[in-house]
Formats: sequence, structure tokens, C-alpha cells
Amino acid sequence: MYDIIVVGGGPAGLTAAIYAARAGKRTLVLEKESIGGQIVNSPLVENYPALPHISGAELANSMYEQVCALNVEVGSEEVTGLSAIPGGYAVATDIGGYEGRAVVLATGVRHRQLGLPGEDELVGSGISYCAVCDGAFYEGRDVAVVGGGDTALQDALFLSNICRKVTVLVRRDRFRGEAKLAEKLRERANVEILFGHTVEAFETRDGLLCGLTVKNAENALRSLAVDGLFLAVGQEPAGAAFANLADTDAAGYFAAGEGGETKTPGVFVAGDCRAKKVRQLTTAVGDGAAAALGVCDWLDAL
Repeated sequence: MYDIIVVGGGPAGLTAAIYAARAGKRTLVLEKESIGGQIVNSPLVENYPALPHISGAELANSMYEQVCALNVEVGSEEVTGLSAIPGGYAVATDIGGYEGRAVVLATGVRHRQLGLPGEDELVGSGISYCAVCDGAFYEGRDVAVVGGGDTALQDALFLSNICRKVTVLVRRDRFRGEAKLAEKLRERANVEILFGHTVEAFETRDGLLCGLTVKNAENALRSLAVDGLFLAVGQEPAGAAFANLADTDAAGYFAAGEGGETKTPGVFVAGDCRAKKVRQLTTAVGDGAAAALGVCDWLDAL
């Protein structure tokens, strides 16, 4: 039986594992997708202390190597359930199961969709959530980015280096992201920014995206020809499978204190899945440290 099982291998989960291992706890991290979470897809991280210029992939790899050096076990599995057993919890995955005395839920968030007809079918056929992953497929072509936050700004900047034209569609009348990123984007000659615009429908040809029907602030519709659409319209919590273990807010985020403790003894939460105002790389790392210290104190007091 492990001392601590961490569900999620993003910055919060990996930080929790580092602190747990350094406290002498036998620790397992389970991640269903890429180790490092969504930060892996960030082409450039410029707001992490002491590392002014680093890619998300490089940062995630460094965290992973640090975890492995501390003899933390890492499994590439999707956790499907969690149930109480004598002395701890049984953690079920898509290929097996494990037992742990305590659990840290660092399940993060997932990409929010536009909710338009045909969206699921077009993912991979013109619609993407990751500019770094899929941008190369649209080299020299026209694409659109939907969103006004930091992710949208970073995606548009990245795509402007390889695409012929990038159209940024922002629902509001201004960007929500960092002013510095917005300033850089406005300097790009091949970027057009359309504030007050929303996507109303997808236009397809032979099963592939070929354009968008967009609406402006005056409700006028027009067609926008693009080969690719990159969505950066926010995120939603990815911890629905564990909602019975911790209280959640109206949006589904886990309600927990700074120490990550939940209503279920031995179950802690950390990272973007926790109800809080700010969700940044640095706050995820802070959450991971606090949750690990909290769970170690809880275990030591048993």
C-alpha cells in the first residue's frame, strides 16, 4: 500500500509528489495524458520565478525528472474511481488498481468547447485545442483563434510565426490576457483581431473545416474562410468522478481550504481543480506543496 497516491501529473500533482517523497512517503502519481498537464502545450513560459524563458515541455520534463530522482512511481493510467477500504483508499484505473493510505486529487481542468453542432466531429479535422501540437499542420495557411485570455494570445503569437494569416476572435471588447502579450500580438502584420465577434457555425467541405460563420456585436453574420480553428475559450474542472468525496462550488470545482483538505478524511485536492480565483502555474505549484504538507501531517498524526 502506498502512503500517498496523487491523481494527476500536472504541476500541482508533481509538486505534491516532490514534497511527499522528501517527507519519506511512498508515493505514486497517476496521469492519464501527458506528464506535466496542459503546461506542456505552452510554447513559452515567461512568468515562472527564476526561469524567465522556458517552454512548458521543458519545465514539465524537469519536474518529471526531479520526481523520478526521488523514487516516486509514475503510472500512465486513467483513474476511474476511488473507494474507502480499511486503512485507506482503493484507486481504480482503466487498467488496474492501487491502494493508498491517502489521496491527493490534482485532476486539473479540461478544455471548454463552443457547444456548436459538429464540433466533436471536427476535432482533428480542422479544430484543435493545442497550437503547439497541431500548428505545423497549417503552415502557410489561414487559421483562426477564439479566445481573449493568455492561452489565446500565446496560441495566436505562436501560429503567426508559421501561418499565412491568423484571425483572433474575441467575444468581449478587449483582451483578458496579459497586456504584454496583447502588445506583441498587435505588432504582428499577419494577425487580425476582431473584438465583439463570436463563432455561430462551422463550414465544412468533405468532412474538413473550411470556414466559420461569425457574428459581430451588431449581430451581422459573415463567412470567414479558414483551414484551422484553435479554441482557447476557457476550461472546466475535470474531477466529476470524485464529486462525492469533496464539496464543489456551482461550477464544479472542489471546495477546499489552502491546505487542500476536503470533507473526506485522507482526501486532499490541489491545483486548478480547486475552487479559487487565480489559476496559474505558480498557484498550482503552491497548491501542490500545501496539499502534500497537509496530507503528510494528517498521516503522521494517525
